[in-house]
Amino acid sequence: HPCRRHAPKRSRKARMLRKIQICLCFCFVSGILYEISLLSSCVFSYLPMAQHYLTPEQVLNLGKSIIFLETTERLEPPPLVSCSVESAARIYQDRPIILFMRGLTNETALDLNTSYAAFSLLSSMKNVFIFPLQMETVFQETPLLQWYNQVVPEQEKNWVHVSSDASRLALIWKYGGIYMDTDVISIRPIPQESFLAAQKSRFSSNGIFGFPARHKFVWDCMENFVLKYNGNIWGNQGPFLMTRMLKTLCNLTDFQGTEDHSCQNISFLNPQRFYPIPYPAWSRYYQVWDKSPDFNHSYALHLWNFMNRNRKVVVAGSNTLAEKLYKTYCPTTYEDLIQNAKHRDLPGPEDVE
Repeated sequence: HPCRRHAPKRSRKARMLRKIQICLCFCFVSGILYEISLLSSCVFSYLPMAQHYLTPEQVLNLGKSIIFLETTERLEPPPLVSCSVESAARIYQDRPIILFMRGLTNETALDLNTSYAAFSLLSSMKNVFIFPLQMETVFQETPLLQWYNQVVPEQEKNWVHVSSDASRLALIWKYGGIYMDTDVISIRPIPQESFLAAQKSRFSSNGIFGFPARHKFVWDCMENFVLKYNGNIWGNQGPFLMTRMLKTLCNLTDFQGTEDHSCQNISFLNPQRFYPIPYPAWSRYYQVWDKSPDFNHSYALHLWNFMNRNRKVVVAGSNTLAEKLYKTYCPTTYEDLIQNAKHRDLPGPEDVE
């Protein structure tokens, strides 16, 4: 019968169509799951070659970013900056680590992977992102935009610091997370979400702080930044701003022991958390200790690079406290430091007879 002869062919075609449909559905679902995994688990890195073409907003919107800023024009992160970013990437493996650089543009980013060793080092870490710092974009929808449009950077005595003070406030207000200076070495996770770091009793740093997005305290800080702006006074928009704003909420008292303070749901963390070595003793990081401190009460260590006018650096084999910190918390940076030292010690053609 004709129908019987064609039935198997129709059945085979139907089965083939069903298989094709199943394969297409599987590919479609797999693609969606892959994109979700990229955006939710941070198992990718922003390479200077822009492999995934992710924007800063896409990464920041993941939430709980650790943010670093470089507001000079330099494009080669020095070892301390590299160590700060690497240590954060190792301690906060489930969070995006973002380094914003003022000297970086969308055009120059394409060549940095081959031109600068530090970019290759940092971009090899799966949760590290390096983006241009575009201040006008950062300040949109904040009280800082009007100030930025009126200020003349060339006439500002402390522009590198002031622009950094402003940028960190805007970024944390918009997206939330933790801001850290590029001379902060992370040694264990910070458990608090809304916090300021006490540099000493009754005085707040702005080198490390964290808040959820759209937190009122950060907004109030931005308004006060503009209202009481004075670029000639170093720190007026930085630690002095944080301190005077905190004093409007809290009756600050001296720290006793290693306890933290808290008011208005903001933790004011003990100086031991980030500043166990105070700024008058900053050079001790670059000295040899008979017995290295354990820093059991610290989450991170601020190395006071602003005080480092003689530009002390970590030297491989020096056995200083800073070298030991590099070995422990940013071993890739330390290995790169050793390799660079070896290259410098190798004889050049003019030294060979």
